[in-house]
Amino acid sequence: MRHCLATLGAALLIAGAGLPARAAITITPVTSPGGLHAWLYEDHTIPMVTLQASFQGGASLDPAGKEGVCVLMAGLLEEGTGDLDSTGFAERRDDLGAHYGFDCGRDEVSVSLDMLSENEAASVDLLREALARPSFAPAAVERVRGQVVAGLEDDATDPGAIGGEAFYAKAFPGHPYAVPVDGTLASVRALDRADIEAAHDATMTRDRLRLAVVGDITPEELGPMLDRLFGDLPATGPTLPPAVEPKLPGTLSVIDFDVPQSIVFFGQHGLDRDDPDFIPAFVMDYILGGGGLGSRLSTEVREKRGLTYGINTMLVPYDLGALYMGHFASANDRVAQAVELVRAEWKRMAEGGVTEAELEAAKKYLTGAYPLRFAGNGRIAQQLLGIQVAGLDIDYVNKRNDLVEAVTKEDVARVAKRLLDPGELTFVVVGQPEGLKATD
Repeated sequence: MRHCLATLGAALLIAGAGLPARAAITITPVTSPGGLHAWLYEDHTIPMVTLQASFQGGASLDPAGKEGVCVLMAGLLEEGTGDLDSTGFAERRDDLGAHYGFDCGRDEVSVSLDMLSENEAASVDLLREALARPSFAPAAVERVRGQVVAGLEDDATDPGAIGGEAFYAKAFPGHPYAVPVDGTLASVRALDRADIEAAHDATMTRDRLRLAVVGDITPEELGPMLDRLFGDLPATGPTLPPAVEPKLPGTLSVIDFDVPQSIVFFGQHGLDRDDPDFIPAFVMDYILGGGGLGSRLSTEVREKRGLTYGINTMLVPYDLGALYMGHFASANDRVAQAVELVRAEWKRMAEGGVTEAELEAAKKYLTGAYPLRFAGNGRIAQQLLGIQVAGLDIDYVNKRNDLVEAVTKEDVARVAKRLLDPGELTFVVVGQPEGLKATD
């Protein structure tokens, strides 16, 4: 489940000025001579540049029977190119003071670059070679395959991973989302170099590229740099899989596993990120379960009754299908009570909305915490890229807090009634829960 609950990977935190809570920032759209589009936030206070890129598609493009190939491919991009083997690549990277990141998630291949301004040309050239001409050397393939296999073997004995995978399989039957991003032991062990090369060409194409750049660079410098960096990649990729509506029938599944605490995943359909009701739903979620110790679920399940150390919920708007889900762990002899409390709070929110005090507390936190996401070049780039991936307006960063402030009790009540469906709320429990009977 390493990729199941994350919508974006963690970015390297680079020293730099954070953004004040209400001051507008200027994001410049840049189009390269070759037609690549990026959002740029200029900051010349430190001689560094951060670039974050996202290629839409990711593991959803893994062919049937070759699941996990995108993850394996991404893990090999820093393992050598041209005359450089993995050691030579690492030494060259360190000489430049650069940091590269590569990952594959359900919906994207992500690439990041943090570099010193004085070493920009050489840092970009090294990344260009890694992206366009990776070696995929046999020794490196086997080493990285071994790492992926070891992770999958760990997942096979991890009740959290087992539960998450079972929940996704139930929610998205027959769709690529139903299969773990890392693949299966059988699929990963069967992959060969041709599969990896095909995944590279399918998932890293210029037509599905979104870019955010922050730091010591001008628009005039950025455009040609982007063409130099990405111009050798394929122009177009294969058709994306179809959109899918989660199929969650309101059942409860129990997977027998000998652990003292049961792990519980629960959820229903969610909202697409571009849905007009997403911001009110985001505020509602904070109050219901996304707000940590102050949420209703935490208050009822953790604080009042001590049934869990923590419980949370989240809106999960994947590109092809949206979930609203949560998870917690509870002792086997107490988990049935916790499940019933989740059902009750789901129903209470759907029918009654929130109080004015809950709403004001949520808005105060959500608007106050937002500037912390911009504490440094890496985090700024991460936010700008996430806004692009979500299909939001370039000025969203300056509008977001106002959108949250505008949410009313009536908005939350309307969205809760529209979104929350107690009859669809589906549970997957991994453990040996007492008093819980499977209904699927």
